[in-house]
Amino acid sequence: MSQKTYGYVRVSTRCQREDRQVIAMREFGVPAEHIVVEKQSGKDFNRPVYLRLMRVLKSGDVLVVKSIDRLGRNYTEILEQWACLTKEKGVAVVVLDMPLLDTRGSRDLTGILVADIVLQLLSYVAQTERDYIRQRQAEGIAAARERGVHLGRERIPMPERFGELAEAWWHGRVSAVQAGQELGISRHTFQRRAREWGEERGLARQAGWC
Repeated sequence: MSQKTYGYVRVSTRCQREDRQVIAMREFGVPAEHIVVEKQSGKDFNRPVYLRLMRVLKSGDVLVVKSIDRLGRNYTEILEQWACLTKEKGVAVVVLDMPLLDTRGSRDLTGILVADIVLQLLSYVAQTERDYIRQRQAEGIAAARERGVHLGRERIPMPERFGELAEAWWHGRVSAVQAGQELGISRHTFQRRAREWGEERGLARQAGWC
């Protein structure tokens, strides 16, 4: 059975156009009937078109993608898919945006080894960049907190009688349900904000209603 060449095109939303990727596939020589298009996020691999294509691909076939991120949402998944395609299924992979990532049979073992090394390097760089971003974010959050900057969503101001009812709740004279109804807010919101209000003042919760 002769080898077949397939092109996998993915766009993240139904509003995005796949034209650029499809044109690249045709220019490479992928037959129009072998170009498959998926309009779905890469947040996971529960993608019906991709999964059907994986069942169709046979050893010796060629899979063409425009860029390496079409294979997964991160480099861990990309490495897994790369190994599944090239090692387990015996499929050659061609990444049009990165000529070094080309494992077609016409390439020698050195070329295939270079492709694997390049992919591993990309994975390392991507993971290092993610770790660096998380570290900078954590440092920025800590510095902002030290300056007293409030982070997160803007807090909704409490109604005028909130302090009075919060104190009554802390001393067990009113329930959170009653207080929330009087203030026009939910019981959970009242409890959370009243608890913060009391803790800031060093109050001790008295036995009473919830």
